[in-house]
Amino acid sequence: MAEVDAATDRVVEGAVRKAMWRLLPFLGLCYLLNYVDRVNVGFAALTMNPDLGLSAAAYGLGAGLFFIGYFFFEVPSNVILHRVGARIWIARIMITWGVVASATAFVQGEISFYIVRFLLGIAEAGFFPGIILYLTYWFPRAQRAKVVALFFLAVPLSSVLGAPISTLLIQNGDGVLGFDAGWRFMFFVEGIPALLVGVLVLVLLPDRPSRARWLSGVEQQALERRIADEDAAQVPQETGLLAGLRDGRVVALSVIYFGVVFGLYVLAFFLPQVVSDLQEQFGVRFSLVEIGLITAVPYVVASVVMVLNARHSDHTGERRLHVAVPAFLGAAGVAVALYLDSPYLVIAAMTLCAVGVYSAIPVIWQLPSAFLTGVGAAAGIALINSFGNLSGFVGPYLTGWLQDLTGSFRAGMFVVAAFMVLAGVIVLLIGRERNEGPAGATGRPVGRG
Repeated sequence: MAEVDAATDRVVEGAVRKAMWRLLPFLGLCYLLNYVDRVNVGFAALTMNPDLGLSAAAYGLGAGLFFIGYFFFEVPSNVILHRVGARIWIARIMITWGVVASATAFVQGEISFYIVRFLLGIAEAGFFPGIILYLTYWFPRAQRAKVVALFFLAVPLSSVLGAPISTLLIQNGDGVLGFDAGWRFMFFVEGIPALLVGVLVLVLLPDRPSRARWLSGVEQQALERRIADEDAAQVPQETGLLAGLRDGRVVALSVIYFGVVFGLYVLAFFLPQVVSDLQEQFGVRFSLVEIGLITAVPYVVASVVMVLNARHSDHTGERRLHVAVPAFLGAAGVAVALYLDSPYLVIAAMTLCAVGVYSAIPVIWQLPSAFLTGVGAAAGIALINSFGNLSGFVGPYLTGWLQDLTGSFRAGMFVVAAFMVLAGVIVLLIGRERNEGPAGATGRPVGRG
């Protein structure tokens, strides 16, 4: 019997390795394009705001309206994905957001800017929680935090690559293809890859292991059986739609995710402006491309620490501290950043904030699967993500409003720190994880407290 179990383990491990190499690079590319098209508005703002006459508050409102459309369509989108399969639905999402992202090149003022951002949110709704749900179809619990972290590398990578690319397009795009401003050219160009890759999704993304031609029949069966057995042991009955939406733990995780993602989007939308402001504060000078390169530094460091934190969480099976400690560290970094007397220290503090934000997020997504499966998991994961991403509306708008009111980003950074501290406190207060072994592999449930 032990020999049979060992042989099955080897088959599952081989299938998991194949899935990681086949799926994660492609999914990472999709998410990289997703995040670039979502946050490139932060780089466009450096020249778009004066061109369109947008105040910091108006820009923050427009940047954040993305998340209102996103919020209302998130749960329906993820439930549809669960019903029709990831291949068709992820392709639909990518093609429509690519069209809307490119259309941002044609905005003429506040109202059209608000409309296109709202429509982009509707188009993208369901992408991230859909991928999180999709990964649970493919990977056993002992690998999931690491797998999500590797997938989530696309976010900091989008800043490492997207920052210099976006600023280069802005800096050199005036007059190209008839566009009268570089930021218009950037929006138009950066929406096209999403549309093209969306078509490739139809060819390259199998819905489940049983439909992957690059897995043998034995590997397909062994991998699906392992995941089904783990899910049955962890959550004996499939979670219904309403049960997934009503569970108090879903509400708690929504607040936790809101607090952490608050820091994520303030970094995404305002870090380029914070770096630009260092010029006046410390008497230094940066080109647009240099601003992009400096902005990339926190994300490079955050990428490395994020993967290490996720691997350690998988290895120990501990989740709460792997969320709370990064949240507290991130809050400390953003709180002190703009009170430091050196541009290098400011960037170091913002790097600490980025490390905290990015390290917490992949581990947060291991908590819902401890009590949700099936359509309830689709709905619950989407609800957590949609409520959490409301911080993408509140964060930019509130930060922009406070900057207009005070003339500084400092007040806004304190608000970011407060929300991250709140997230860390709540994750420590919710039910303790029992001694589960690596990543809850035994399937024993998370206790309620």
